Amino acid sequence: MFDDIVVFNWSTARGSGTDKNTFWVAHCNAQGSHAHCYQSGHAAISALQDLAKASLKNQTRLLIGADFALGAPSGLAAALTGQVDGLALWDWLLRIKAMPPLTGIKIAQTINRALADRRPFWSKGRLGQVLESTAPQAAFAPIRQTAQIQNNLGRASKPFWRVDSLHSSACQSLVGITACAQMRASLGKDCSVWPFELATSAVVLLEVCCDGIAPDLRAAIALGKDGMPTRLSLMAQALWGLAQAGTLENLFVPNVPKDILVEEGWALGSDRSAILRAALPATHLPPRLRNDVFAMPQGVTWIPVDEALARLKAVLTPVTTTHELPTAKAFGRVLAQDCLARRSNPPMPNSAVDGYAFRHQTDLMQGVVRLPLAMGRAAAGQPFVGQVPAGYALRILTGAILPDSIDTVVLEEDCVIDGASVTFDGPVKPHANTRKAGEDVVQGATALPRGHKLRSPDLALLSSLGIAKVTVYRPLRVGILSTGDEIIPRPDLPALPHQIYDANRPMLLALAQNWDFEVVDLGHHLDQPAKIKRALDRAAAKVDVILTSGGASAGDEDHVSRLLAQKGALSSWRIAMKPGRPLALALWNGVPVMGLPGNPVAALVCALVFGRPALSLLAGGAWISPQGFDLPAAFTKTKKAGRREYLRARVNEAGEIEVFASEGSGRISGLSWADGLVELPDGAVDITLGDKVRYCPYSSFDLT
Repeated sequence: MFDDIVVFNWSTARGSGTDKNTFWVAHCNAQGSHAHCYQSGHAAISALQDLAKASLKNQTRLLIGADFALGAPSGLAAALTGQVDGLALWDWLLRIKAMPPLTGIKIAQTINRALADRRPFWSKGRLGQVLESTAPQAAFAPIRQTAQIQNNLGRASKPFWRVDSLHSSACQSLVGITACAQMRASLGKDCSVWPFELATSAVVLLEVCCDGIAPDLRAAIALGKDGMPTRLSLMAQALWGLAQAGTLENLFVPNVPKDILVEEGWALGSDRSAILRAALPATHLPPRLRNDVFAMPQGVTWIPVDEALARLKAVLTPVTTTHELPTAKAFGRVLAQDCLARRSNPPMPNSAVDGYAFRHQTDLMQGVVRLPLAMGRAAAGQPFVGQVPAGYALRILTGAILPDSIDTVVLEEDCVIDGASVTFDGPVKPHANTRKAGEDVVQGATALPRGHKLRSPDLALLSSLGIAKVTVYRPLRVGILSTGDEIIPRPDLPALPHQIYDANRPMLLALAQNWDFEVVDLGHHLDQPAKIKRALDRAAAKVDVILTSGGASAGDEDHVSRLLAQKGALSSWRIAMKPGRPLALALWNGVPVMGLPGNPVAALVCALVFGRPALSLLAGGAWISPQGFDLPAAFTKTKKAGRREYLRARVNEAGEIEVFASEGSGRISGLSWADGLVELPDGAVDITLGDKVRYCPYSSFDLT
């Protein structure tokens, strides 16, 4: 257990809205969390030392996480000190702590001089003037080019030794390790460094992997307000949540080679994105679905389409976070809160026409009416100031506010003007040609409800009501994953006769983009369970929902369904429909997964019928049912009872419905030929020419 969690980063060179030479420290405990910016590394380390001393005084435990490497690639410590020990490198770096000012470049130069025959640090840029300008050819052995953790996380294998700037990872780590070594030396036995030492002391110092919270600063900004401080604060909060739950050990990666741990160290939280994200307070992550959300009642085998749709509608809830946007920039977003009118529309009674306004008097409105004209006029944006005497008329233009003494307007075309008076035929009804205040929307009324997707007319309405900002759901992040040894991922690659090009992934990517979701291409993966598992783990850390195609049945190579069953609470829904019978629904690390059939026609039909309304709910929107039209059939068909059928169809010039010549699920050309689907009922039906059939155009599924 720890009483305080601190996470800090040595430099925010790529931060958002911050100086390049600032240092952030995020602190989390039972009282809450906050992040503080320091203008120098010395000030940041001094603050950490003060926290450590206060922790020792109060007999509490403090965990300090550094968001940079605390160990160099294997081989450097042994080359410098003769010891295979990461802390031996720390002690060696302490010897140069007095070098003013302490920079990563100066430390790298010092190491190069100490290893005269190797000189590992180099740079191709301007730093080539102070370091080697080319990489050593054979001098690295037995020093590693990169740390093992970089390979573990799938990062680019850029050598640790190449230094492009003062803000390179090597420079940050060298300065950071030196500063941490100073702090460790000042605390003595009360400070331990994991994994070089057992984490049993009052103050524990270790490396943390903030990639587990957000793979990059843009992702961190998406989770919060500002890149680097948000990233560190979220990491501190996640560690705090795990520490309080007593499950911090879940972040340890098993089976890391001992020789790596003792010299390179390891980053707590690496390859543990889902655990970290799940540990965050609910305000920072979208809500998760229950593990059994897709479970079907015992004994249910075949599920009618309507029942399957009803079950999805009942169990799905929004899984995206919310934020506030200016109304003008919220087009296409889904409202997370009701929009209440800040003012009435129109805000005041006004004229609906150009004409002449007066106070209505029933006894004077019969026959020919002649009223003297008052001085002045009322126009939109130029209200009349003063009172119009009883029995007088005032020139008024469309949209002008009605003065208090006026309630009726006569259209200009119905009037005769002689310069001093206006004449028109009565009778005239009270309040003719006027608009009441709030006759469109009254102040305080709900203008648009939560779940409404904002269109261009909606922006006009909200703006007219003085609503400058709206709370909306962030765009649903939809990841598209395809699997299969027979699949070739891109059409520009060669394909053997037994191989096919990936048609489903580009189709589903475009479909999700067409629905205004944030699309993430998760790529294609061979039928190798370990690789598919890693792909699902990475996907669950950065998307809100995953769509897969193929591999969701019960065949020998259906690894997706097997993995989902083992870890993802799989529920295989056997829908009574054609095409698209199998539909796999599951959760993977709390993220919903929809496994679509592998045949392209079945994949598209299932995506339209089930995916469109389900994704809309997950995005915070309304359940969307396609609009259908009863049109005469230009085809004949006899259908048996038992399954609902969807036929590729289009409207001909006579307004009749034609269907594609083949019903085969592999006939992709029929999807392009069609402009919609014919939906045939669950029961038996015998269709003859001219019979009415239900036709749903692609546009009713928001497919354009």
